[in-house]
Amino acid sequence: MFIEFEETPNPNTLKFLPGREVIARGTAEFKSVEDAGQAPLAQRLFDLDGVTGVFFSTDFVSVSKADDIAWDELKPAVLTALMEHFTSGQPVMTAEVAAVDSEDSEIVRQIKELLETRVNPAVAMDGGNIEFVDFDDGVVYLRMEGACAGCPSSTMTLKHGVENLLRKFIPEVERVEQEMGY
Repeated sequence: MFIEFEETPNPNTLKFLPGREVIARGTAEFKSVEDAGQAPLAQRLFDLDGVTGVFFSTDFVSVSKADDIAWDELKPAVLTALMEHFTSGQPVMTAEVAAVDSEDSEIVRQIKELLETRVNPAVAMDGGNIEFVDFDDGVVYLRMEGACAGCPSSTMTLKHGVENLLRKFIPEVERVEQEMGY
């Protein structure tokens, strides 16, 4: 098995491409080993000293590291952990990622569709994802995941890219805000 990796705009996150499906659909983000209870691969990665975040998409894994550790030290261990996991036959996650809520309003469905079809394919190339959180009184709340979380250019992406796109197609959207915690 050969696993490729790519740098992302976030210097503390690398995108790893195992050349196979990671999860069937959606995304999953883990900020700590406690969050990774349903994800054996994330647990394995958090066992590595310096890993601070793990993000799964359909065909890649983004791994974030602490500031005080160099990728030259951590990258070989991440590659080994990924290879060992994928060749072991263990599942990446033991619970499937939640399906889209069928009770969404038409505006929320439009927002989610634009994120899925226009925004996330672009940010996925950089190892990240932008997740819908809420729409309230003209404000769209989004969560930056994977390489997008903590990326120096994430605010510009959110305000100038995503906000402009959503406002163009959905007149009810007045602004976009980043959800800071969860």
